[in-house]
Amino acid sequence: MKDNVFDDATFETISAFTPGGSRNLAQPVLATAGPATGSSGATVHLPALGWAVDEDERPKPGVYRQAGKRIADILFVLMALPMILPVVAFCALALWIEGGNPFYRQDRLGAGGKVFRIWKLRTMCRDADTMLKSYLAADPALREEWDRTQKLKNDPRITRVGNFLRKISLDELPQFFNVLRGEMSVVGPRPMMPEQLPLYDNPAPYFDMRPGITGEWQVSDRNESSFQHRSTVDARYYAQLSFLVDLRILFQTFGVVLRRTGY
Repeated sequence: MKDNVFDDATFETISAFTPGGSRNLAQPVLATAGPATGSSGATVHLPALGWAVDEDERPKPGVYRQAGKRIADILFVLMALPMILPVVAFCALALWIEGGNPFYRQDRLGAGGKVFRIWKLRTMCRDADTMLKSYLAADPALREEWDRTQKLKNDPRITRVGNFLRKISLDELPQFFNVLRGEMSVVGPRPMMPEQLPLYDNPAPYFDMRPGITGEWQVSDRNESSFQHRSTVDARYYAQLSFLVDLRILFQTFGVVLRRTGY
């Protein structure tokens, strides 16, 4: 694992946002399980959240946490658009030549548990979800890997062009549109699918932030750690969120892209 972008945090700070920690800051929410409506109008059934951040123990808001981060997001996207749009257009053309529609949208969980549609460049063949079910049913090793990490190192559904885009994370570029819409941030926890919520432990810190295009999990051990471990990583980011931390994560992201570690 690469060096963490954060300074060493005390056990009390980290454990405050994870089940089994020395202090319990999470209280059961009043809402029960039920349908949530995404931006597309589709209804997604979510399990009961069961956790909430105690207002007395919530990290101090601060100017950056309250408003500066959102302003920085907008400025960053507007400055980056002249470079991003030609790259997205070129990638979309290559994917269209390879196999049709180059874009797809998928339901993800955002701030406050709201369901939104994430934009991505399509890197898998069509009927990828159906193919995944058949692969996992036929191969116990693939099933174990998927259950642990929610991804496959050698995913047979990924196309040739899609594999290249994933290696350098270009498939994530359309999510800058989600940032402009206020559904995501440039830096934050990676957005999870609604059905992944039961695997995540305490989601309270996650729901108190906008999910990000990149984040601490992206620049550390994203390809080796379990999906459940992400809750600890995201809680640590939540506890120490600042402009300096976000800036360091952005610089580390460029290094990860150049090393082509994505899959």
